[in-house]
Amino acid sequence: MHFIPQELDDYVVKHTEDEPELLKQLTRETYQKILQPRMLSGHYQGRILSMISKLIHPKNILEIGTYTGYSALCLAEGLQKGGSLHTIDVNEELYDFQKKYFDASEFGPQIHQYLGSAIDIIPEFKETFDLVFIDADKENYPNYFNLIVDRLKSGGVILSDNVLWSGKVIEPLNHKDKSTKAVLEYNTLLKEDPRIETVLLSVRDGLTISRKK
Repeated sequence: MHFIPQELDDYVVKHTEDEPELLKQLTRETYQKILQPRMLSGHYQGRILSMISKLIHPKNILEIGTYTGYSALCLAEGLQKGGSLHTIDVNEELYDFQKKYFDASEFGPQIHQYLGSAIDIIPEFKETFDLVFIDADKENYPNYFNLIVDRLKSGGVILSDNVLWSGKVIEPLNHKDKSTKAVLEYNTLLKEDPRIETVLLSVRDGLTISRKK
């Protein structure tokens, strides 16, 4: 979703770093073959994820919600040598698609795929994380936060996508709309939890940066 005029958005993208050729190929194939291709992070947000990861230079990254692997590859650009990115998704039909592009990248050996519920998988991790990206089912955003916050290093960062939820966060709430209700709860949680400091950016559909104190 765009919250600024299309012409201005085009200008912003034009003056942002180009995306790597492999990610252009991934985007084309996603739009050709995969349902709901708009779920892709895309060029502009992908470069933001890449830049944040490079600034943090993480040893361990956790991604909740892989989709076709675009955001994972962007985040991997900032990994330390010998670092790891762990990415979780419930859609087994996308596993081979993701792996093809991971293996085609220079980061393939550093990316570890997990298939299943993040609620079940996260407690099994022994690692602590420098960077976490949440872009999965909105109803579980508060649950994901509660599972990862104690596994986040001091100074570590949580990035949360879709926190403006197509503008629904400022519309009258339909109490049958569980996703919007969860996003509202999550945004309040991030603002009020004393363990973190948070800035909500109006990037695409909303991107929150939360830093652990």
